[in-house]
Amino acid sequence: MSMVKLAMMNVKHGLKNYLSLILSLAFTVLILFNFQNLIGSDSFLVLGTRNKEYIEIIVQIISFILGCFMFFFIGYATNVFLTRRKKEIGIYIFMGLSHEKIGQLYFLETIFTGLAALILGLFFGALTCGLFQMILLLISDLSVEIQFRPGLRPALFTAAVYGIIYLFFAVKGYIHLLKSSVASMLSAAKQNEYIRQKRGILWVKTVLGVWILGTGYFLALKEGRTDVMGNALGAVVLVTVGVYLLFGGFLPLLAREMVEHKSFLYRKQRILWVNRLVFCMKKNYRTYAMVCILLLCSVTALATSFAMKGRYDNIIRFENTYTFQFLIPEAHAADLSDRAKQVIEENTELAYSAKIPVLLIDTSLINAMDYANQYAVLPYSALKALSIEAGLAFDLPEPGEDQVIKVSHPVLLSLITDRTDAVMTINGKSYLQIEESTVPYLGYLQESIGFYVVNDNEYASLLPLGEEMLAANYKIRYPEDFEHTKGALDGWRTLLGDSGIARVAIDPKSNELDWIKVMYSMGVFMFLVFVVASGSIMFMRLYNDAFEETERTKVLLKLGIDRGDLRRAVKAELAAAYGVPFLVMSVSSFFSVGALSKMMFVDLSGVNAVSLVIVLAVLIVWYRLSVWVYPVSP
Repeated sequence: MSMVKLAMMNVKHGLKNYLSLILSLAFTVLILFNFQNLIGSDSFLVLGTRNKEYIEIIVQIISFILGCFMFFFIGYATNVFLTRRKKEIGIYIFMGLSHEKIGQLYFLETIFTGLAALILGLFFGALTCGLFQMILLLISDLSVEIQFRPGLRPALFTAAVYGIIYLFFAVKGYIHLLKSSVASMLSAAKQNEYIRQKRGILWVKTVLGVWILGTGYFLALKEGRTDVMGNALGAVVLVTVGVYLLFGGFLPLLAREMVEHKSFLYRKQRILWVNRLVFCMKKNYRTYAMVCILLLCSVTALATSFAMKGRYDNIIRFENTYTFQFLIPEAHAADLSDRAKQVIEENTELAYSAKIPVLLIDTSLINAMDYANQYAVLPYSALKALSIEAGLAFDLPEPGEDQVIKVSHPVLLSLITDRTDAVMTINGKSYLQIEESTVPYLGYLQESIGFYVVNDNEYASLLPLGEEMLAANYKIRYPEDFEHTKGALDGWRTLLGDSGIARVAIDPKSNELDWIKVMYSMGVFMFLVFVVASGSIMFMRLYNDAFEETERTKVLLKLGIDRGDLRRAVKAELAAAYGVPFLVMSVSSFFSVGALSKMMFVDLSGVNAVSLVIVLAVLIVWYRLSVWVYPVSP
């Protein structure tokens, strides 16, 4: 029999062994293909060239992340199944096969398996590409034409990336088998991740892990100004290291303590499930740590996408508070503002208007924490009156003589989370910032001008330092009248000549930031992909363990142990295997999402809770599958 036929026969008869590997790899192929198919699609052309370029950059970044994950995932999966196959392949040596022949056999089996996963992934990717775009655009709330046709270029790109990575690990496995001894092959099923360590080393790892993890949590929630990015980076590194040490020290130590307390071990048939649990905990702690960190990244990424969507909505509402805004010199403010209002009302219906005097001060006279191209001071009473005219909320306290309130704009991400005791100076006089508001009192102008509110007396004393202007703001009721109203205002301003009027026009139908909505929807997809992949990693690890338990289970059944008791022991073991990483991840996510909430000034606790429920549901599905494949399952 030729090696090709033997390899095909092994794959066919061992399909159950390969099934989880094939499905997991096919899933990664499907996702990468669908993301690449977005780049070749013309669906986003209607959003404009700028949006399409941003979306393509985002997709390429996500594709790179998926490629890195695919490299790691394929390496882990092939290694798990190589270990599973080593014992069976090693038996061929006694049949007279050389190491080269055994390596060829494994290589061919691996190639057939990888090819099956690639074909399956591309096939279902082609079938679901339209559905993928439909769901993506539905989540993004974009109205574009959906293209249901898969592209040849995305398929070739996906096949090339997957093929290179998979071939690399297939060759790596082949070389490894050439160098493996017969003894190592036959004992491969008993090899695991655990290296027996002394109790003192485990205690050191446990204490160090708790301390490092706690420090990472502290940095995640610590408020700061220029050190925010350093704190965030430190938190990521420390939490990653802390989780690894926690799983590498605390879990084996806890497992050892459970076994050594005989009064606990021998009650209520605990010896069955505790020993299985200890066995699982000892050898798979690296896998648990890896899955925990991957799930934590997934939950944090989902919170980031929701936060960006929320900030996007706020920015859009902020910018569209007014349709037209004018900065008019005070000398001609009354006449010109009334004339601008008249021109608007001649072309469309006005929803509301609001005016406020602003004092523009030279930037050389101001020293503030946040840099702006231009600074302006607002009188408190005038701002309160404007809020009534525009129908905006107003709950700001009146500043004292040496106090200011900053009126700013919402941003996607802020690197300054500690805004207490902020001080600014105007012409050498210091003012304490007592509050900051992002209510759009002056709409789009707040994005380009740094506004500070002072009391009326202080405003009067500052008048000699700058130029007083009138900010006249208008909101039209019907967006479709924007263009011709804008044209009429431009014509009016042209007739005025050099009048010193500055104008801002915000198109209510502008879609310049729609790329953020696409990024949000892709974040949701990435969350689901990595959560499913995390469960898949756990399943493959425990699936491999299930075969190691076969002989042990047979012995226990022959000794008279009830199958139902064994099944309950398996459920307890697997529940701990899936539950412990989830528990550590849930605690860690509170701090990571909390830090993100501070940086993006939005409450993400609800998103965190929902994401944890989704993760738990996915892990329960994998848990049920793991219970089903164990040898004691019916």
